[in-house]
Parts: sequence; structure tokens; C-alpha cells
Amino acid sequence: MSVEEGLGRALARMGMAAPTGLARLTGGATMESWRFESGGEPYVLRRAPSLAFIEGRPYGHDTEAAVIGAAHAAGVNAPEVVTVLEEADGIGSGFIMRALPGTPDPRQILAMEGANTILREAARDLARIHSLKRENVPQDIPVMDYRAAIADLRQQFEDAGGDRPIIALGLKWMEDNCPDACEPVLNHGDFRLGNILVEDGHLTGVLDWELAHFGDSHEDLAFGCMPVWRFARYDRPALGLGSLEDYFSAYEQESDRKVDRDRFRYWLVHRTVWWALGCLRNARIWRSGEDRMLERVVISRRTSEQELDLLMLLEEEAPDQERSRPLPPPAEPLITSGESTKGEIATAISEWLAMVKDRMEGHDRFQLAVARNALGMIARQDASNTAAGDHELAQAFLGGGRDLTESGLLAHLKRQVIDKLAADIPKYPALAVARAKWENE
Repeated sequence: MSVEEGLGRALARMGMAAPTGLARLTGGATMESWRFESGGEPYVLRRAPSLAFIEGRPYGHDTEAAVIGAAHAAGVNAPEVVTVLEEADGIGSGFIMRALPGTPDPRQILAMEGANTILREAARDLARIHSLKRENVPQDIPVMDYRAAIADLRQQFEDAGGDRPIIALGLKWMEDNCPDACEPVLNHGDFRLGNILVEDGHLTGVLDWELAHFGDSHEDLAFGCMPVWRFARYDRPALGLGSLEDYFSAYEQESDRKVDRDRFRYWLVHRTVWWALGCLRNARIWRSGEDRMLERVVISRRTSEQELDLLMLLEEEAPDQERSRPLPPPAEPLITSGESTKGEIATAISEWLAMVKDRMEGHDRFQLAVARNALGMIARQDASNTAAGDHELAQAFLGGGRDLTESGLLAHLKRQVIDKLAADIPKYPALAVARAKWENE
């Protein structure tokens, strides 16, 4: 059954008009989003790419919709949910909500005036989310056990090959520095640029609630401050919008909770490891057939972004002499002659796609851009001679047999992660920062 037909069935159950102007929205690393109109009003359908994709999740879309409703009632800029899809609708699992004004595009948001206002409003909405009690939301919303969460990430690491040394360093650090549990609050779980809507310099919506859970408030605070979610504004550590001091101050005023810098740092490391493994997991999802969208294989290569960010955090644990040690020289690029290499073939295809991109629109145009990124990765890696994994070193880090006090090891990891990221995503903003810091020491 087509999305449009199934959507029409769901709307008919609510006494609403058939959908018009149905269009797939770009972005969304996990769920699909479709915008349409019914009776002249804008709505959004949010659904899973397949039923297999949501198997094993702690709760379904009915619970997610209920959490959104509770947040909306608490004054959060959350959407109004109209209905949850039923099996008879024939288009899988999801729900329909009223469209909110504003853009989720980080580039547009970061170009707006009034970043400090957006930051304060984000702190306000986060404080309101954290004010929700267990009786306000469905009982199947999980409570995070910190140690169990680390164990789960360690298992994910082993399942993915257990061969990425920097991720192993992060896991070991988390095991050694895990904080004691505190009074849990409702966490949004994915509170960052890309999941908020902004219009004319004001926050108008908070989206993507599928990771909601009860846990440490510092986890939500830290996640949006990861370098990956600052986009082009690496220099603004709070959501890419401003300073941590301003963000913490606004949150403390709205919530009456004091921000603990040590707990914030722990969760910054934890969620960086979490997202590194999430990127790796996208390759498994694609291979399994659960979701064969092109973004999956490209996102999997973003693991190197998180490895760089993680090493920049963890190098603080190393002795001063290791932190200032010069990096070994980069690997010599491969020089070829004769028949074309796979990298050259990838470049040729990318150049052809650039010629036809104006014939594409909507989600197809977005997919074309993703395809060109993928081809660029192939071409750069073909020329760079970089390596990704080292199982022996990773396992030694996990077991505590080796660490960053070892002479030359930190410098080796720095060179390796710089070269790998330069092949994968050379425009990642933190790469220029790392090069300026590490290669000039």
C-alpha cells in the first residue's frame, strides 16, 4: 500500500480530509518524515522505515506520541499529535502531528540573529522537559542504569569488531569514571540542533522524541554540546549557539538545578562513544536489509568524527609530555599510473552527478548529495592509504594493559585519526581545530 493511501485511511478515521501535497522531508537518520496538507492545514507523518526496524526498541510510537503530548501540556514547544497509525492503515508504525512553523536546518538557524535568545529558549524547554514526572508519561519509559548502559555499549563495540582503539579508550574511561546515580528526570535523549525548529530567532518546536528516557539531566545538557551538533560553529560549545556559561545559567534559572561540570564532562564522553557506535551500527542496519537507504552507509563513516572528538576529550588524561609530543608524519599518498583506480572512477561518477543534480528535487536531490559524499569518501580513501581498526590495541585499552601514558601512543592515535577523518569527512569543523592544535605543537 502506498504512503498516500494509508495516510488517507488514518485521516479518515479522524474525520479529516484526504492528504494533498505529500512530500518526503530530507534528513532523519532513523525515522521517515512526510509533510502534507489536510483541509488546508499542514501536518507531518512520522513513521519507521520498516516494522523490523523498530523491533527491540523499549517502546513504540504510541508511547512516543504520549510523551510528546505530555511535553506539549507542560509548555514545551512540542507538536500536537493528531493520531497514531493503526495496523489497518497498512503503512507501518508511526503517528501524525500538526506541523509547527520554523526550520530545523542548522545552517539556517546558525545564520539567524539572536543566537543567545534561541539558547535561552532551548534551556527553558529542556528544563520543562526535565520537570515531567513518571506519572505524567507512560510507564514503559525506561530508567537508565548507568553501568548497564556502559555494558551495553561495550557489547555493541565487540559486536562491531572490537577493533577501534579510541572508542575502546572511551569505554574504559567511562567504566573508571562512571558517576553515582542521581534522582532521574525525563530526558529528551536527542536534544540538539537538527531536532529543534526555529523561526525569526525564536524556538518554535522540539522534535524527535524516540530516545526519551529517565536519567541524569546532565546527559541531555551534554548531548547537544557535542562538537558534531555545533555544525559550523565549533567556537560556540553550547548547541552551536553560545557559551556553556550562558547555557548553564539559563538552565539553572529555569530548573532550580545546579549544573555539575564533572557530571557534564562524563556525559559528553559517554554520548560521544554512544554516537560513534551508533554510526557504526548504521552499516549493520544497511547490511541486514532493515533499511537500505543510502544515508546508512554514509553515516557509518562518520564514526571517525566521533573518534576525533573523543580523543580531544581524552587527551586531557595523558601526561603533559605526551600531549605535547610531535605527531609522526602523515602516510605518503598512493601514486598510480595506467588504468583508472576505483577512486578515479568514483570521482568521475561524482562529477557526472553534479551535472544532473538540477534535474532532481526534494528528497531525490538530497540523496544525490549524499551519493556524491559517498563517492568522495571512496576517492579520498583510495588515495590516502589510511587504516581504521587495530583489534590488538583496542583490546589492550579495554583490559587496562595499555593507556595514554605510553610513550608516543597518543601522538600515533592523533595522526591516525586526523588522516582517517581527512579521507572520510574533510570538511568536519573539528578537523581544522585538531590540526591547528596538534600539528603545530
